[in-house]
Amino acid sequence: MLVIASTSRLYDRLRSLGLDHGLAVYVTRKAIHALAAGIATLDLLCELGFKKSNILLVDSKGVITDSREGLTKEKADYVSTTDKQTLADAMQDCDIFVGVASSNLVSKDMVKSMANNPIVFALSNPDPEISPADANAVRDDLIMATGRSDYPNQVNNVLGFPFIFRGALDAKASEINVEMKIAAVHALKDLAKLDVPQDVLEAYNVDAISFGKDYIIPKPFDKRLIDVVPKAVFDAAVSSGVSRL
Repeated sequence: MLVIASTSRLYDRLRSLGLDHGLAVYVTRKAIHALAAGIATLDLLCELGFKKSNILLVDSKGVITDSREGLTKEKADYVSTTDKQTLADAMQDCDIFVGVASSNLVSKDMVKSMANNPIVFALSNPDPEISPADANAVRDDLIMATGRSDYPNQVNNVLGFPFIFRGALDAKASEINVEMKIAAVHALKDLAKLDVPQDVLEAYNVDAISFGKDYIIPKPFDKRLIDVVPKAVFDAAVSSGVSRL
């Protein structure tokens, strides 16, 4: 469900770029759970209209190009025809970086080489691919998220799975399909743009929270999640024909 949480903000950025123009770099590692999260996020972005040809998938051996042999089916689906070989090559002029790889993988110079107003989702835990302090030291136009609660913009599974399952169970859905996932993406995206209620401010001991570079996704303690996301998922299950009510 990390897929849903991360995609909710990426979608807005890709829309602003034009879904057929933005360039995304996605870094994964060999571990099965990381590869699954990586490919699932890419698949969902493509369902939302992003072009595979604008994605550079990078693993421990470098950019996955059409010259690579012995690729798994999942990686082969995201093969690129490019001269870029390394992560540093891939990040040059890219709009979005998403990492589920390992800590300290990304340098300041790599972030510096990205396009204007870049997004960096450094989601490796417990330490991200690059720290917010290092990334913000070289870019003042950056939007950044990590998997950590002590940094702004925590991308966490808890924003997805309880509420998606609730909506699916309420609808007695026979499956969780793409339409339901997309509904959850839009619900999270839209909720982040609404005024933040007082109980959320008190939970995080702050005076104000508003949509912007340090708040791009709802907080896990936002009680509105239990109403907004399950309803969106429920409605999508019904309209897409997988509800058994």
